[in-house]
Amino acid sequence: MTRLAVAASLLALAATALPAAGATAATAATAATPQASVAAPMQVYGAWHCSDDACTWAKARDMAQFDAANHWLVDRGDGRPSVNVVVLSFVNPLRLLNGTTDAGDAAGVPVGMNQQVVDYFTAHGIRVMLSIGGITYTGDWDSALAQNGGLLGQKAAALASKLGVGIEIDYENSNSPNLTGLQAFVDAYRAAHPYDASGADPAARLTIDVAAGDRWLSGIDQYATAHWLTTANPVLDYANAMVPNKQPSASTAIANWQEHLDGKPTYSPPIPPLAPAKFTGSLYIAEGSQVRPECTNFANSVQSATGSWVQSAAPNGAGTSAGLLGFMFWAAEKPSTRGVTTAPPNGCQGGVGAGATAFSVPVPMPPLRQG
Repeated sequence: MTRLAVAASLLALAATALPAAGATAATAATAATPQASVAAPMQVYGAWHCSDDACTWAKARDMAQFDAANHWLVDRGDGRPSVNVVVLSFVNPLRLLNGTTDAGDAAGVPVGMNQQVVDYFTAHGIRVMLSIGGITYTGDWDSALAQNGGLLGQKAAALASKLGVGIEIDYENSNSPNLTGLQAFVDAYRAAHPYDASGADPAARLTIDVAAGDRWLSGIDQYATAHWLTTANPVLDYANAMVPNKQPSASTAIANWQEHLDGKPTYSPPIPPLAPAKFTGSLYIAEGSQVRPECTNFANSVQSATGSWVQSAAPNGAGTSAGLLGFMFWAAEKPSTRGVTTAPPNGCQGGVGAGATAFSVPVPMPPLRQG
C-alpha cells in the first residue's frame, strides 16, 4: 500500500463495531443491566494518539510544537496528567516484519514514534504503548501473519524493549482472521516478555482490541476471550472494546459492553463471558466536525453518564470482581485528515482531564486487578 493510499483511507482508521450508536447521552444508564453494588476504582484511563498526520506518524515531531498541541494529556490544569496510558497509533505490521525503511518509516517503525515522544509521556508517569494495525492495515496483518507470525512477534517484542513500551494488537479481520498466525505472534512475544501481573516491565504489557460488543470481529473476540483473557491463565493483559461507528449514547455503550460480560453462548463456537477486570470501554473525543463533550465538557459526557456502571459492572460467568478496568478514548491530536483535532483550542482538560479527577484515576497506572 502506498503512503498516498494510506492517507486517503485513514478517514476510516477509527475502529468500528456494530451495533451503531443510539440515542443521546441523556438517556444514560437507565436501560442498563443490573449493577454490582461495590464500585471499583478505574485503573486504565487513556487515549490512542494519532500525531498530527492522521495516524501515520510519518515525520519526527518538533517537541515544543508537540507539547503545545498535546499538553492537556500531561496536565489536566493542576499539573496532574489527564490520562495514565497513551497508545501511539499505528505501526504497519508488514513493514515491521520486513524492516521497511522509506520516507516515513525506519526499520519498519514510523519515524515519529521515537524515544523523544515516549519519554515525553513517561516523564509524567504515563505508560506508553504502540498499536500494531488499525483497520487500514488489516490486509497487511493478513500478509504478515501468513508470512511469519512468529517473527513478527519477535520484532514487536524487540521494538517494545528498545523503546520501553507495551504493544497493542489491533487486527480487524472480521471474516477470516489468521488465528494460527496470531497465536504464533503472541507465543513469540510472550517468549521474550512473559506475562507480568505487577506491570513493572512496560514491555510485558500486551493487549488486544475487540469490537464494541461481541457481534463484530467475532472470531478474534472468541479466540482471545477463550485462550488469552481468562483470569485463571492470562496471556494478554486486557482487551479494549473499541468505539462503534459513531459516538454511542450511554445506554447503547452499556449494552455493547454488557455483551462482553455475557458472552454469546449460542454462537458457534460460543464466545465465553469476559471478566470485567479484563477489558476497557472506549469513547470518541474527536469525531467528524464536532468537538465532543467527552473532550471538553465532562458533566455532559458519555463517560460521566456511564462512569458508575463502568466502575460497578458485575461479572456474569467470568471473574470475581466488579467493574471494568476503565476508559479509552479515540483519539488524541488528529485522528482523521478532516475534522476536529484535540489540539488547542480543543484541548481535552475539561472532558478527559476532568474525568480523571472525578474518577480519581491513579497516575502512574497501578498493578491491574487480576480476578
